[in-house]
Amino acid sequence: MIESSSIKPGFAVVGCGKVGTALTKFLLDNGYQPVGFASRTLASARRLANLAKNDRFSELPWQITANAQIVFITTPDGAIEATCNAIAQNQGFSPGAIVLHCSGALSSTILKSAADAGAFVGSMHPLQSFASTEIRENPFLQIIISVEGDSRAVEASRTMSEDLGAVCMEIQTRAKMLYHAAAVVASNYLVTLMDLAFGLVEPAGIARSEALKAMAPLIQGTLANIEKVGIPEALTGPIARGDSQIVARHLEQIQDRAPGLLELYKTLGRHTVPIALAKKSLSAQAALELEKLLR
Repeated sequence: MIESSSIKPGFAVVGCGKVGTALTKFLLDNGYQPVGFASRTLASARRLANLAKNDRFSELPWQITANAQIVFITTPDGAIEATCNAIAQNQGFSPGAIVLHCSGALSSTILKSAADAGAFVGSMHPLQSFASTEIRENPFLQIIISVEGDSRAVEASRTMSEDLGAVCMEIQTRAKMLYHAAAVVASNYLVTLMDLAFGLVEPAGIARSEALKAMAPLIQGTLANIEKVGIPEALTGPIARGDSQIVARHLEQIQDRAPGLLELYKTLGRHTVPIALAKKSLSAQAALELEKLLR
């Protein structure tokens, strides 16, 4: 258990890649004590130990985790559970330790072997992309860090998140995968959505290389409106107005000039109709017409 104290607890990192490196650098900056580092390759563990000015590193994680108050398992998702099991089998968790992984998709339940060994388990996921182990500026500053798990693990994660300069949000363990799906939609599928927009504007004469410049103010304005007035009120355009004639002409033009994009456009349109109804800018009759058109 982490006691309230001016002395920050000792932490070990298992998995010395981009996330493990970022956590190490900025926890150190906030007074947390490095206990040791382990990675699949000794060179990675040594690199992070050198960064932390620490001489304890190993390819065998249980050699460096046993005395840590906090253990981060920052391996790739597919290796988290097996790594945790191996540490537990080798008595590498001290009773009362906080054991955390940083996967966005997986919940704390995959750390069961650590819990069985007397540790408190949780997940602490920074809603951020980490591009490199060469980090200068704090990537945690003002981002969301989502946490779930045992109450003591959540409490420790919240303290560390705040120390890192992030905003901590607690999520439900049983819905962790839905949280990850939401992040995929907001990040990955935004790329897909922009590809759709660029693919539609290209036949109109705007090159893909110029499309972002053309649409960036519209994108930024829409995001600002969502933040200011919420999703239903931020919705504009032909579906919000119930203008089925314009939507029908969109479909005709897409079918003629970019038929491969038609189904995605129609799918997005169908999911936009309920938002327009929530805005109360669309009549029930107009909604039926649009749904029939977009079927």
